[in-house]
Amino acid sequence: MSNLKPLYDRLVVKPVEAEEKSAGGILIPDNAKEKPTKGEVVAVGEGKALDNGSVRAPKVKVGDIVIYGQYAGSAYKAEGVEFKIIKEDDVLAIVG
Repeated sequence: MSNLKPLYDRLVVKPVEAEEKSAGGILIPDNAKEKPTKGEVVAVGEGKALDNGSVRAPKVKVGDIVIYGQYAGSAYKAEGVEFKIIKEDDVLAIVG
């Protein structure tokens, strides 16, 4: 991922796949799985440009596991791996 550098307040996230089984042990078919909303941050932009001309440093760093909105960002596929490019504002929480 060294060739993909997000701009400003954007992040490149590698989504974590949904569980194959439910809590009760039932196998979930592919078409019934929810879209992933959790992933690992693999690249971070330099920060959000503010109205006064300064740049706010991102709170998220590479390696963080984040939860983001279900329909947030844009999909990007590189080297056979699916990534999401999302804005830092779309991150709901950092896990752990």
